[in-house]
Amino acid sequence: MMDVAYVCEWEKRPKSNHCPSIPLVSSWSCRNLIAFTTDLKNEEDEKEVSHMVHIIDTEHPWDVYSINSGHAEVISCLEWDQSGSRLLSADGDGQIKCWAMADHLVNSWESSLGSSVDGDPVVALSWLHNGVKLALHVEMSGSTNFGEKFSRVKFSPSLTLFGGKPMEGWLAVTVSGLVTVSLLKPNGQLLTASESLCRLRGRVALADIAFTGGGNIVVAATDGSSSSPVQFYKVCVSVVNEKCRIDTELLPSLFMRCTTDPLRRDKYPAVTHLKFLTRENSEQVLLCASSQMGSIVECWSLRKEGLPVNNIFQHRSPVVGEKQPMILKWRILSATLDLDRVSAVALPKLPISISNPDLKVASDTKFCPGLGLALAFHDGSIHILHRLSLHTMGVFYGSSFSSSNRPGDEPTMKRQRAGGPTVHFKALQFSWTSLALAGVDNHGKLHMIRVSPSMGQMLEMNTLLRHLLFLLEYCMVTGYDWWDVLLHVQPGMVHNLVEKLHEEYMRQNQALQQVLSTRIVAVKASLCKLSSATAARACDFHAKLLLIAISSTLKSLLRPHVLNTPDKSPGDRLAEICAKNTDTDIDKVMINLKTEEFVLDGPPLQSLQQLIQWVGDFVLYLMANLPNQGSIVRPGFGFLRDGSSLGMLREMMVMIRIWGLLKPGCLPIYTATSDNQDSMSLLFRLLTKLWLCSRDEGHPQEPDELLIDECCLLPSQLLVPTMDWLPINDGIICKLPSKNQLRLQFGKPYSLPGLNPAAQVEIFSRSPGSQRMDHLRCLHMGVCPTEESKACTRCGCVTMLRSPNKTNAMKQWEQRWIKNCLCGGLWRRIPSTLS
Repeated sequence: MMDVAYVCEWEKRPKSNHCPSIPLVSSWSCRNLIAFTTDLKNEEDEKEVSHMVHIIDTEHPWDVYSINSGHAEVISCLEWDQSGSRLLSADGDGQIKCWAMADHLVNSWESSLGSSVDGDPVVALSWLHNGVKLALHVEMSGSTNFGEKFSRVKFSPSLTLFGGKPMEGWLAVTVSGLVTVSLLKPNGQLLTASESLCRLRGRVALADIAFTGGGNIVVAATDGSSSSPVQFYKVCVSVVNEKCRIDTELLPSLFMRCTTDPLRRDKYPAVTHLKFLTRENSEQVLLCASSQMGSIVECWSLRKEGLPVNNIFQHRSPVVGEKQPMILKWRILSATLDLDRVSAVALPKLPISISNPDLKVASDTKFCPGLGLALAFHDGSIHILHRLSLHTMGVFYGSSFSSSNRPGDEPTMKRQRAGGPTVHFKALQFSWTSLALAGVDNHGKLHMIRVSPSMGQMLEMNTLLRHLLFLLEYCMVTGYDWWDVLLHVQPGMVHNLVEKLHEEYMRQNQALQQVLSTRIVAVKASLCKLSSATAARACDFHAKLLLIAISSTLKSLLRPHVLNTPDKSPGDRLAEICAKNTDTDIDKVMINLKTEEFVLDGPPLQSLQQLIQWVGDFVLYLMANLPNQGSIVRPGFGFLRDGSSLGMLREMMVMIRIWGLLKPGCLPIYTATSDNQDSMSLLFRLLTKLWLCSRDEGHPQEPDELLIDECCLLPSQLLVPTMDWLPINDGIICKLPSKNQLRLQFGKPYSLPGLNPAAQVEIFSRSPGSQRMDHLRCLHMGVCPTEESKACTRCGCVTMLRSPNKTNAMKQWEQRWIKNCLCGGLWRRIPSTLS
């Protein structure tokens, strides 16, 4: 049901107090970045404490980026924004800081903005809502239309600018009952305002923030005593005369059920957790009351009820069209029995629709993601409860990490006596598909826990594949990272998942296919890396991403010769003519084109030579390896029947041939055995023959013997390039065994068990003396690069941090990848010695 994927811990320093102590809060972004906090004591002066924020990406958990936050007091809140690229931190002194990536690197952060409510500790923090809300319909999981499975819900932003654009900013609630709002103006300035939640201000020990579809904000607050009411407030934010205005209104409140029960009246005196079930649903709230010995959890729902009319008015003749007066009232949905003491709560982020049909389908198909919330207890265990009924769906016992010994460790009993209380989670977070839990324990260790899509219930393979496929489609549509879905993909599932994903994609309308065209290739590539049988296809998908990017970049350079042009661009006309003209002679195809549309200045062409060289090398590699590509385990197999990609290569060969007439220096360079051989004509002829076999993707033909024979002769005519242009994924997802956990250490990537580079699939292996490649610029960086580089957190693609190029054409190419890799992954800085 749940098992530990990996545990990441700090290096042990027995004679020093410099090890991180108890963490307080954590947060998991939609791009699979995890932030958590710890406090560090100074070795010399134990009274001096540094409040640290640690940020990792789940694929490289040892590469932790630790920030001395500069907060004077303990950090009480961490919140990622909706894009997963900015982080808010707030402390016990009322200071709020906004952290953003420096140079778009996940291991480089800086704080340039912030606000404060001096001396007033922050108890709740949230970004304003951007108005984007998606509902996931389990009932429609069998539908062929993505629009029916994942529907956009009408939802208003918290605040809009001119034209309806959502305004960015954040909202915080302080311990004295103050709500403070900070708005980010388009010019970069910060607009702040504060207002009391109600006229009679009181202490707020716990609070949470939710949003309504009408653009309002709802704040839930309690003074920490279970015998006091839980108050709810509506907050409206507006901008009047360039000033921020906050209006608040009191909403119906509630008393916890346990305080009205005679048996439990004084049993749980303190409210320890208060959370809305989802940020977009202000009508359901979760409450946990605790004592030193145990806890109880209650789930409440806000409902409209008819207001009973006094008997005096019962016999009055009703007015036509008059309706019974309605009132909003909190009703308890469910409550647990007495539990052990709760140490942390995690709520699901998957926006599963909780309509009756959806809940019934989820129950019938055993689709559990998004239905369960997690409670961590002081005995180290985690229970997952149904979010509405609160019945137990699954239990994880912490013995696997609290009592497991590593070689050289002292015995468990001795270690636990010395270390104090049992290891338990202080912070817990669900991933964005609810298939993983990240927990940070009271020793500062990070635990990654897989959560089964069926909560451990036995499923048929087809049903399990359908669940995983449903969540992969959700990630494709939303743009969220799908790393946590890959945790549950076994090598034997990969081929079926890739095929089914392609079938579902091909059923979508043309516009949506175009939007998702590169994202689906990236999903397929990351899936294929999980199995040695399909690893070669991962190479093909990465090559296809680069091919699509180069093709669109080169075509974008073409300009129509005259202004009053027809509807089609030069790039579209090139594709149309190349598709119609099946001639194997490149010069005959070229004659049908208006060559004046391909006239470019010399410098742009020359600066793009390395991309043009990649196209030429790739065509040569494909054709030279055609005789060996009868097996799916060989790189290049995926292009055999991919008529669209072969057609794209053919178009670029024609374009490059025309440019070669204008600037011979931009042509790809081949090492040929004969001086008078026209290498481009030869490769174009072979490529066209292969394209003719596969252009009808519904009925592909096998290459004929004559083509195979000609391709067999290629290595004796031209020097065939090596596989150095393929990135190596050095992340953890490919190394995670099915059920065995990995024990990792922060800051130590190469001494990890199971991460031996020699264990790489044969096609990814590199000899120690081989050249390192800049995979985006298609440049060789040498055997031991001295340039600082960055690598993709998802596919391992490496590129130099600083551009060596001065020309505009190449700078435009590099700007395409400044925020994300071509697979959509994030960048992380890597030292020059490891690149």
